Amino acid sequence: MTEFSCPNCGSSVAVRLALIKMTNCTHCGTTLVLDGPGVTPMGTAGDMHAAPMMFGLGAQLILPNWEQGHSYRMQVLGHARFSYGRGFWDEFWGLDGEGSSCWLSVDEGDLVLQWPLAPAKRPRHRPPFQLGEHLTLDGSRYRVVEAETATCEALRGSFDEALRCQDAHDFVNAQGPDGNLLSAEFWTGGEAWFVGCWIDPFELQIREAGA
Repeated sequence: MTEFSCPNCGSSVAVRLALIKMTNCTHCGTTLVLDGPGVTPMGTAGDMHAAPMMFGLGAQLILPNWEQGHSYRMQVLGHARFSYGRGFWDEFWGLDGEGSSCWLSVDEGDLVLQWPLAPAKRPRHRPPFQLGEHLTLDGSRYRVVEAETATCEALRGSFDEALRCQDAHDFVNAQGPDGNLLSAEFWTGGEAWFVGCWIDPFELQIREAGA
């Protein structure tokens, strides 16, 4: 575990995992980026307006079976909220039972569990994307069902990448065979791809932190 003082308010901040690149001070709300032995403030964590939530930070999620050989458990360590004009959705970052990074998206009750694709496995497709367009991954075709621009509104907890409030990026979601979903985010100088599947919220088991 690494412990340091918030450069904004001086409060103690503890980081338990080496792969964490960003966290926020729970005392003053400053977003903190970990850069080697140092820490850099990157603005505020934003306003996480009250909304019905299925679970919170620290929760242990037990997920229904999925056919990719991954563990079916997830510990929730970070919560990011994104706006896309018509509304917002929540992204939860955490670790699966094998210690690998994963994301669970929650949008109006719909859940998608996804793992990041390594750079060598990412598709070569680039924006702009058209609805109905087909993307290819490992020989499978995915049909574009959504292509928008999103803005990060609020951050809570810790992440394995440096996120910042008010940053905007383009994103695309493409539906594939057997209910799989291929997603990507694009920003100036970078991109990230994810693949996963839809989760039935009625099959999700939740153990809140401290329970």
